[in-house]
Amino acid sequence: MVNKWLAIIIRFLVSALVLLLIGWFLPGIRVAGFTGALIAAIVIAALGYLVETVLGTKISPRSRGLVGFITAAVVIYVAQFIIPAFLSVNILGALLAALVIGVVDTFVPTALR
Repeated sequence: MVNKWLAIIIRFLVSALVLLLIGWFLPGIRVAGFTGALIAAIVIAALGYLVETVLGTKISPRSRGLVGFITAAVVIYVAQFIIPAFLSVNILGALLAALVIGVVDTFVPTALR
């Protein structure tokens, strides 16, 4: 249970930092400043948690692969409809953000070993 919460917190922090940084550099994604990145990260972490609950460990960071990549892109894309004032993203932006978050996830452990 502790590992699950630690993974959610780390995913939240990674998402917030990535959204804040890539919002300026990547095409197709706009984040409304630091507050927008935090709110978007909360929504993305919550949606990610729900998706992982439904799909199980098939999309965990260790076994992310194509399913996890597509799931992350869909979660980021759907998040904009929940918080339209803070996040605006098109399909290319969602794919690029999912790619960056996936790369960061490979280097940042989201579970205690």
